[in-house]
Amino acid sequence: AQPRGVAGTLFVHKIAGHASDSGADLAQVVAAAQAAAGDIVSLGMSLSTCSIPGQAHEERLSESEGELGLGIHGEPGVERIAVQSTDALIATMTERLAARLTLGAPHALLINNLGAVPPLEMSLIADAVLASPLAAHVSLIIGPRPLMTALNMNGFSLSLLKLDEAREAALLAPVEPPAWAVPVPRHDIAVLPLPAVPAEDLAPAASADPELEGVLAAVCAHLIAQEAELNRLDARIGDGDTGSTVATAARAIQGQLADLPLASLPATFGAMGHILGTHMGGSSGVLASIFFTAAAKALDDTPDLPAALLAGLERVTFYGGATPGARTMVDALEPGLRALAAEGPDGAARAARAGAEATRTMTRAMAGRAAYLSAQNLDGVADPGAVAVAGVFEVIAGHRAGAVRAAS
Repeated sequence: AQPRGVAGTLFVHKIAGHASDSGADLAQVVAAAQAAAGDIVSLGMSLSTCSIPGQAHEERLSESEGELGLGIHGEPGVERIAVQSTDALIATMTERLAARLTLGAPHALLINNLGAVPPLEMSLIADAVLASPLAAHVSLIIGPRPLMTALNMNGFSLSLLKLDEAREAALLAPVEPPAWAVPVPRHDIAVLPLPAVPAEDLAPAASADPELEGVLAAVCAHLIAQEAELNRLDARIGDGDTGSTVATAARAIQGQLADLPLASLPATFGAMGHILGTHMGGSSGVLASIFFTAAAKALDDTPDLPAALLAGLERVTFYGGATPGARTMVDALEPGLRALAAEGPDGAARAARAGAEATRTMTRAMAGRAAYLSAQNLDGVADPGAVAVAGVFEVIAGHRAGAVRAAS
C-alpha cells in the first residue's frame, strides 16, 4: 500500500522551516525536506472514524475493531484489527515500525494524539512504546501531544525520523507556535533508594486491647454494611460515592486491626490517621486523617479523650472550612463530641443523630458538591457524611452498652 505521512509530515515542516530560517535557498530547503521525508516511518491507529463537518457521521468500525494505517481525513485504514490491550497493540505497531528503521541509527519519536484520546491514555501509550524494543532506537521524544489531529478521531500515531546532527538541531530549534512540543532526550529513569527511616519514626509495635479492638471492628463492620445506602443517599446530592469512600476506609482499618498498637490510644489514633490518609481517598480521607492525627497529638498532652477529639475537630474545621450548619459531617460530629464529655456515649449518639437529621432541613450547603445544588434538591435529604458519623456514634454506644451488660 502507498505509505501515508500522518504526523510524520511535521518532521518535514520543522526541518524545512529551520533550513529556511537559517538562510538556506529554496533548492537547499527542498533537498532537506525530501531527504527527511525519505527517512520517516509512520503508523496510525484508531478505534473510531472522525466526524466531518457538514456530513452525517458514519462509524465503519464495530466496538471490537480498530484500524491500522488510517488517514487523518477519515480515510479507511489499510487493515482492521481486533481491539487489544495497550501493550499488545503497541507491540504490533512497534514491530512493524522497527522493520522499516535504519538499524543502529538514532531516531526521533513523535507520539501524536489524533484528537480524542484522553491525556491519561496517551501517557499509557507513551509508556508502552518506551518500554518496547523500539525505544532502543530512539534518542529524542516529541509528545505525547495532539500535533496532527483528525478532529474527534479516537486514535494516535507513532512517527520516527532517522537523525543526524543537522536534523536534531532543526528539531530542537525553538519556535513560536505553542502547539509544537519541545523534543526531550530519551533517558532511563533512575530509581533511587528510599532513605533509611529513623527508629523513632517507625510505626509502634502491635499491641492488644480487646475492648478497643471490639469497638473498631464493630464500627468497620457497620460502615461496610452501610456502603450501598450511603451511596444511594449521596447520589441524590453528590457523586454517589460516600458509601464506597467510608467502606474503603473501614476495610483498610479492618485489615490492619491486628497490627495496630491498641494498648496505646494515642498511638492507635496516629496509626489510624496514617491508614485513612493513605487508603480513604478524596477530601474526606484527608480530613479524617487530620482528625485522628490531631487527636493523637492532643492525647499525648492530656488523657481527656473528649477534649482530644474536639482538638481533632478544631483542626478539621480549620483546614476544611466547614462549621456546624454547613451541611457536612461536622453537623453530626460537633454535637456528638460536645455531648460525649457531659452525657457519655449514649448522649453523644443521640446528639450526633439529631445533628445528622437536622441536615435534612438545611437547604443550602457550604461545602462539597452539594454546594452547587438548589434548595429544592437538598430539602429533605440528609447529608450522607453526617449520617455515617451518627452511625459510628451509635455503634460505639451500642457496643459499650453490650459490654456493660456482659460484665453485670
